[in-house]
Amino acid sequence: MRRYLLPGLVAAASVALVALLVFGIESEGVSGSLDAAIAKGVRLSAPDANMALPMLGSDRTATLAQFRGKVVVLNLFASWCDPCKAEAPILEQIQRQIHGQDATVLGVTYLDNTSDAQQFVHQEHINYPVVRDVTGDFARAWGANGIPETFVIDRDGRVAAVRRYQLAGAWLQRSVDRVLAHRS
Repeated sequence: MRRYLLPGLVAAASVALVALLVFGIESEGVSGSLDAAIAKGVRLSAPDANMALPMLGSDRTATLAQFRGKVVVLNLFASWCDPCKAEAPILEQIQRQIHGQDATVLGVTYLDNTSDAQQFVHQEHINYPVVRDVTGDFARAWGANGIPETFVIDRDGRVAAVRRYQLAGAWLQRSVDRVLAHRS
């Protein structure tokens, strides 16, 4: 019985390692290619720019393509996300700074119900446009692994910077300043 224990453990560990490797490769998908391109200085077109999403507090819809010609700070968030609450003042501050420069923050609520999202927007004093990703398809197209996630999109609709966790420090300011300074 003992002589089968070690080979059995080795076999189980091997199966677990292969499963972990497959999961890692599968989860790279969009986020891996988008992140890798940005790391190389290549700007890829924003995914699903033509997907119509309902505007929060309105019966209208909006697409990211409608913002072409503007610098867009795209922020995926949810009302139930504590890091999202922590970064809301940073996004609101950048919105005030870029408002008159053909630029905007665009919030995208992720799998959130309307009333909770509206309450979050009110409590956090958000005054930039917010759309709803009701199904999660929009976030998945961006390779979102969680929220919050923030993307800076240039005037040509290409992703210039990505942050796949809570905003802090000067990353957003530097990224936005760099994209605003570049004229296409």
